[in-house]
Amino acid sequence: MNLPASPRICIVLLSAVGDVVHALPLVCAIKRHRPKAHITWLLQEAGAALIQGHPAVDEILVFQRKAGLAGFIKMGMELSQRPFDLVLDLQCYFKATLLTALCQAPIKIGFDRARAREFNWLATNTKLTPRPLGHVQDHFLEFLDVISVRPEPIEWNLGPWPKELTWQKEFFENLPSPRVALVAGTSNPRKDWIPDSWVRLNDALHEQFGLQTILVGANSVRETSLGRKMANECHHPPQQALGCGLRRLVSIIDGCDLVISPDTGPLHLAGALGKPVIGLYGYNSPARVGPWRQDSRLLIDAFHNPGEEPKITFQHRQGRMSRITVEDVLAKVEIWKKESV
Repeated sequence: MNLPASPRICIVLLSAVGDVVHALPLVCAIKRHRPKAHITWLLQEAGAALIQGHPAVDEILVFQRKAGLAGFIKMGMELSQRPFDLVLDLQCYFKATLLTALCQAPIKIGFDRARAREFNWLATNTKLTPRPLGHVQDHFLEFLDVISVRPEPIEWNLGPWPKELTWQKEFFENLPSPRVALVAGTSNPRKDWIPDSWVRLNDALHEQFGLQTILVGANSVRETSLGRKMANECHHPPQQALGCGLRRLVSIIDGCDLVISPDTGPLHLAGALGKPVIGLYGYNSPARVGPWRQDSRLLIDAFHNPGEEPKITFQHRQGRMSRITVEDVLAKVEIWKKESV
């Protein structure tokens, strides 16, 4: 199908910062193809904070997840006043299914039934061509095929925005280069790395590579606990930037030379900003949610067994993060260093 000259488009993708990052090339491509398109994005608070002010997004509707039924009623009232030409449902979860059903549009595009979950296919009337499971980023780009939009060049346009550059300059003013961002944790403790290993790694990065470390992440109990531990136990405590917010996190990652992260949103932010990433994977398969089109030599894959063919799967594997050693990470830093000289 071909888009009209000034289409009104709704993107349904509520949660997971990493998925929001993966959706941005889709949104940027549509806006590049149809500059007069009006793009509305249904989001929860975290994702909305990240893309507030993005040049390709005309309107953000924030879904109040914690409001329960009242949140759906409020969003339903908002959507009743906004007819769309097209809805792109990028999220295969029940709450997204309900919101897609509430949207007024003649065309609602979603995943084919084999890849959709939680009755998601019931709310859409146009499906992606059935394909095997792949990387999340590639799945999202498939939506462009349906509306005859070229994805290239792949763009995220995440910033930092011009108004954020003063804060970025002040943050880095007394922090020497080269710099590495250490992502403290994730929303799921099964994806987190071992706190003692972070302490050892931090000091080794200083002593062996001369890297200024910056600890980034949210203000969860686990992350703030790690921050205190590193402040107390590291010989070279990292610069702490926990809880800085997603927009400032963009500025921090943009000013770093390397990012070391478990499977979480900031890892994908780093990739979108063109920063080398050492990804620590054990709980999820990096073949499905790993750094996209990054140097595979920097990936640490504890999800798969040695010699096992990489699997693109929704399967989780417990207890694998503890298999990753400090020495494993330092070996990847050595590869990065040789390439960056």
